[in-house]
Amino acid sequence: MFHVYNKYQFTEENETLVIGIYNQNSPLSGIAAALDEKLSGQLTSLLKSGDLVTKQKAITKIYTLGQHEIKRLYFVGLGKEKDFTLEEAREVFGLMCKTLLKEKVEHFTIALDTFVSEKVNNNDAAYVLGEAFPLSTYKIINYKQKSNEPEKNIKGIHVITEAQLDEISSILEIGYTYGSGTNFARTLVNMPGNILTAAELANISVELANKYDFEYEILEKEEMEKLGMGALLAVNQGSAEPPKMIVLKYKGKEDWTDVIGLVGKGITFDTGGYSIKSKDGIVGMKTDMGGAASVLGAMEIIGQLRPEKNVVAVIPATDNMISGSAFKPDDVIVALNGKTIEVLNTDAEGRLALADGITYAKHHGANYIIDVATLTGGVIIALGTNTTGAMTNNEPLFEQFLQASAECGERVWRLPIFPEDKKRVRNSKMADLNNSPGREGHAIMAGTFLGEFAEETPWIHLDIAGTATTAKESDLGPSGATGVMVRTIAAFIETFK
Repeated sequence: MFHVYNKYQFTEENETLVIGIYNQNSPLSGIAAALDEKLSGQLTSLLKSGDLVTKQKAITKIYTLGQHEIKRLYFVGLGKEKDFTLEEAREVFGLMCKTLLKEKVEHFTIALDTFVSEKVNNNDAAYVLGEAFPLSTYKIINYKQKSNEPEKNIKGIHVITEAQLDEISSILEIGYTYGSGTNFARTLVNMPGNILTAAELANISVELANKYDFEYEILEKEEMEKLGMGALLAVNQGSAEPPKMIVLKYKGKEDWTDVIGLVGKGITFDTGGYSIKSKDGIVGMKTDMGGAASVLGAMEIIGQLRPEKNVVAVIPATDNMISGSAFKPDDVIVALNGKTIEVLNTDAEGRLALADGITYAKHHGANYIIDVATLTGGVIIALGTNTTGAMTNNEPLFEQFLQASAECGERVWRLPIFPEDKKRVRNSKMADLNNSPGREGHAIMAGTFLGEFAEETPWIHLDIAGTATTAKESDLGPSGATGVMVRTIAAFIETFK
C-alpha cells in the first residue's frame, strides 16, 4: 500500500503528485520551487493571481500539459504554518484521499515533508496520513444489487521524504492499522440486527481470535444460568435468539498481571422491551452494539501490533425484545456478583448486560476496567454528538486515557459521581439497586450504576450514544457508524503504564 522514497520516482501508473502549501509571502521553496522552475514560473504566477489557493482544505488541481513527467499536481492548502495542528493534518489528509478517490486516481505520490509544521513533525504527518487514508475512503458495506463495473480504489500511495525511510514506513503502517481497526468496528455497527445476531457477533469474535491467536471463550445460555448471570439473562428473556457472553484474551506479557479489561455493550437490537421505544426512536437500534464493536476494533489493532500488555475483552451479547417471557418493570433480578436489581425501566437494559460483563471481566483477572456502550440518550442532551461522556473512580487511570484521546482526536468529557448519585441508584425498597432512578442526570445515573459493579477496581466508563454514529459525512468518513473510541482505547493500551 505505502512505498517510501527519498525522491520522486516516476512510473507510468503514478503520474500524480500531491504537495502541501502554506500561506506565504516568500517565494516557493523545496519541491514546489523545483517544479516551478520546470514549469517556467507558472506556479508562482498562479499563486500571485490567487488561482493556486493556500486556504486550509482548498485543493487546486494543475495539469502540467507535457512540460513535466508528472501529469497532474494537487496542491493542498494548509493555511498558516504556525496554526497547522495534528488534528488539522488528519482532516486535510482525509479530504485529500477522498478527493483523489472521487477522481478515480489509483496511485499517487505525496511530498510528506510539505505537510510538516511547528506542531506536526515528519513522524506525526506519516502517522495521520496512514490513519486518515483508510478512514476517509471507507465505504459502507450494503446489501444492494452490485454493478458489474469494477470499483476504482486507491491502490498505492508513494511517499517522498527526507526523514528516515524505514521509520516513516513503519509509522505509516501503524497509522493504517489504527484506521483499519476503526473501519472494522464501523462495518459491525452498520450491519442490520437480523444479520448481526448475538450468535453472529460471537462467530466474528472467534474469527478474530483465530486470526490473531487470542484465547477465547463463548458462554452459552445454560452456562450463564449455572454461573448466575441473572442481569444479562433478564435482558435476553424476551428473545428467540440465545445470548452469548464473549471473551477474548490477549497475553502480551509472560505473567497474567496488570490486565486491562475491555467490556463492550453488545445489544444487537434494542426495542426497549416493555418500556418500548417510539416508532422513530426504535429506528437505528441495530447500532446499540456500538460498544462491542469498539472493543473488537481495538482488539483488531492489538492483534496486529502485539503490544507488551495483557488484555481481556468481554462482550455480553443479546437483543432486547418483547414477548410473553420478556422481563418487565418491577421485576427483581440477581446479577452475577450477587447484587439484586429492581427493574424500573426495561429500556435501561445495557447497564444490566454490562453489569455481568464487568463482573465476568474481573473473574478473568482484569485489574483495570474500561466499559464502552451506546448507553443513554442523556449523554447526547448533556454533551451533543461530538463528545463521548466518561466517568471514573481513578484519577491517574483517567489522565492516561485523556492523553490517548487527545492524541487520537477523539473528544472525551468527564461527568461526576457524587455520593448523592450513589444513593439514587441504591434507592429501592425491593433490591440492592434500581436500574433507572429517573430522567435527571440520566447519563450519570447509568455510569453510577455500573460503578456498583466495578467496585474498587480502577474503572473508566465511556458513553458513546452520541458519538457512535453520525448523520453527516466528514473528511474522515461517511455518515453512519464512526468506530469511535477504537483508536483511543488501542492507543491507551499501547502506552499504558
